[in-house]
Amino acid sequence: MVGTLYVVSTPIGNLEDVTLRALRVLREADLIAAEDTRHTARLLQRYEIGTSTTSFHEHNERQKLPALLARLKDGARIALVSDAGTPGVRDPGYRLVRAAIDEQIHVEVIPGPSAVLTALVASGLPMDTFTFLGFPPPRAKARADWLARMAGEPRTVVFFEAPHRIRATLEELVRVVGGREVAVARELTKLHEEVLRGTPSDLLARLPEPRGEFTVLVAPPSPDLAPVAIPDDDSISRAFMEMVAGSATTRRGAISALARRYGMPSKEIYAAIERQKLRAAQD
Repeated sequence: MVGTLYVVSTPIGNLEDVTLRALRVLREADLIAAEDTRHTARLLQRYEIGTSTTSFHEHNERQKLPALLARLKDGARIALVSDAGTPGVRDPGYRLVRAAIDEQIHVEVIPGPSAVLTALVASGLPMDTFTFLGFPPPRAKARADWLARMAGEPRTVVFFEAPHRIRATLEELVRVVGGREVAVARELTKLHEEVLRGTPSDLLARLPEPRGEFTVLVAPPSPDLAPVAIPDDDSISRAFMEMVAGSATTRRGAISALARRYGMPSKEIYAAIERQKLRAAQD
């Protein structure tokens, strides 16, 4: 009799977010195939689970897959886990699940925490339909093209971003979605969980020191939140002068207002005004 491959969802941060069924399966399994055995060990130690583990990650899954399939065919119960959430969702595991199905081995999924759904609910953005896109490409040009295509999605979009690229991604979102509402979430379910909401330019001004993986959510387009064309320096400078001339609006207030109008960071508005002043002085 063939065995069973259990695809087990594990906590995305808080170790208390694990189901009773997941703990039972991990205890009863003959082997746990883990993305990072050291990471999984913390969960197993917390709940006093002594099941043997073996590493199974993107760098060794092709080599490890035949041996795991052989054990499953011999009747073993193998639990597949990733570092956080559900295996196969931007984590190793898809190839093993696909191979088990092709070999007519029973696959049983143990549902649990999801960074995508947790962030989506916390964002306050429309969630009746949404699109999950994984990670943007790491290279700047490819990422810019990817985000430009993403901006045309008619649904709320959810994607992940690395801490060292989150600022560049938000800067690109300023250009492609303008004043559309965006949320960024990090440290979900942990002590320092944080969800920031606002336009991309708002979030750039408030973004804390990037640590941990970010989940980014972008509201769907609507007539009221259509992207605004990026104006040239002369247009920004003239709009600024009109706002401060003969009114009680301060320079800082005018810059903030223009940043909101055009969906740009305040520092870019200020830089455009200064560049135009320099040009005028040189003429």
